[in-house]
Amino acid sequence: MKISIGNDHAGPEYKKAIVSMLEAKGYAVTNYGTDSEDSVDYPDFAHPVAQDISEGKADFGVVICGSGNGIAMTVNKHAKVRAGLCWTKEIAYLTRLHNDANVVSIPARFTSIPQAVEIVATFLETQFEGGRHQNRVDKISKMC
Repeated sequence: MKISIGNDHAGPEYKKAIVSMLEAKGYAVTNYGTDSEDSVDYPDFAHPVAQDISEGKADFGVVICGSGNGIAMTVNKHAKVRAGLCWTKEIAYLTRLHNDANVVSIPARFTSIPQAVEIVATFLETQFEGGRHQNRVDKISKMC
């Protein structure tokens, strides 16, 4: 499975821990994030992740910024992307189970690194339930 990851200056250490976990589980990871805590603009790192999802170059994406909101808003501008802002593993589970999200957005200033790793692992291990949720997911995509 292929994962694209992008982060701004709030997330280099988060990204490092998440990439380590992903690679240990055998995922192929494409890294678009910064490795510095110097201020950068999160859209510069979000758009490449979203393009990978839209073009089928990645199965899932992980994006990280301070609140998780701006980077989620950015990736959600792209067709075929459904990003969910997740600050607990339970929300990550439901975001996949009910919304078939393909990008998880991590709020670095509101989660610990171990929590973020657990959120991403839960997100990737959860399958979309389909059924009554499929019609809703179809309606999300219909507007694109």
